[in-house]
Amino acid sequence: MLDVVIVAIGKIKSPGIGKSSDEYVKRLLPFARLKLIELKPLSFTESTAKKAQSQESAHLMEALGKFESSVVWLLTEHGKEFDSFGFADFLQTKKGPMVFAVAGALGWSEGILQRYKNHLALSKLTMPHELARLILLEQLYRATSINNGKTYHY
Repeated sequence: MLDVVIVAIGKIKSPGIGKSSDEYVKRLLPFARLKLIELKPLSFTESTAKKAQSQESAHLMEALGKFESSVVWLLTEHGKEFDSFGFADFLQTKKGPMVFAVAGALGWSEGILQRYKNHLALSKLTMPHELARLILLEQLYRATSINNGKTYHY
């Protein structure tokens, strides 16, 4: 069974995205143990954005520190891209928990990008963090369905 940890800055506030995310979590449960860690986003203004980003990064690094023996993947539009079968193969070859981190509205600080070298792109497009989480959950479900011979992916 696949072990997945998603560390995210912020909660899903959009009812539609929340409902869809919950559905994919439910679908994933037969194939994966899923742990979701949500970190509180900081309030900021244009003049305090860099400081808030730095503080959020420190909180994120603290949370990710609990998974030092695991490989951490930052979601970013500049990361490694997969097709559905490639992502399924990728998940199947990994041992131990797969840790995926989703930035908040301020994105990743340079320190985080330098510390964690594994970057995953769901798309080359920038997207809201809530949507990135939903797409990640759907792709995890799609990949586990492929790996378990289910008919979700045609």
